[in-house]
Amino acid sequence: MKTLSIVIPVYNEAATLETLVQRVREVDVGLEKEIVLVDDYSTDGTREVLQKMAADSPDIKVFYQAVNQGKGAALHAGFAAVTGDLVLIQDADLEYDPKEYPQLLAPLLEGHADVVYGSRFLGGGAHRVVFFWHYVGNKFLTMLSNMTTNLNLTDMEVCYKVFKREIIQSIPLKEKRFGFEPEVTAKVARRKCRIYEVPISYYGRDYAEGKKIGWRDGFSALRCIFKYWLMD
Repeated sequence: MKTLSIVIPVYNEAATLETLVQRVREVDVGLEKEIVLVDDYSTDGTREVLQKMAADSPDIKVFYQAVNQGKGAALHAGFAAVTGDLVLIQDADLEYDPKEYPQLLAPLLEGHADVVYGSRFLGGGAHRVVFFWHYVGNKFLTMLSNMTTNLNLTDMEVCYKVFKREIIQSIPLKEKRFGFEPEVTAKVARRKCRIYEVPISYYGRDYAEGKKIGWRDGFSALRCIFKYWLMD
């Protein structure tokens, strides 16, 4: 039987972390699940929550970054530690619903895909109405990414991505922050992976609720799109 590894990068999510892990545990995907959490040097009590969870829950693995490095660096650490056949990225902030794992996994389990991206723009799920300029920026970055990779994704920046383990562990990833998204997209495209998209819902937060991504991350993504177009 195949197994699923869920990699959760965590930074200052003490308020949502326990609820998120419980939701991940509860979703039925018909596979054994391995939950890998990587704390990116949180300062809001998240580490204490993780320490308690690790002591009480033998089904999870917890790793702690020595300094804050960014989401990409936390994912690198998580990918190195996974043992499952399939590897899924899950944010810790409750913007994405683990109940949608079955549709994300279906193209892989049916033998059609090597990589699956969720999409907040294909329709079919609930979406909180939030930031217009974030939407415009996301569409612009996705379009530029598609132009350099010859893909036709609708949501390159989405959190929900699922990979065969041998693929994600074979890719030399460099970007330590939100540049991970365009980097990994460019590299799976260059490797001619079979990439599928499935629609997902999105329960976005605003900045008062803890949203972290900002305009500087957009410029970083732009830089990475062109960097990994020109080099591997």
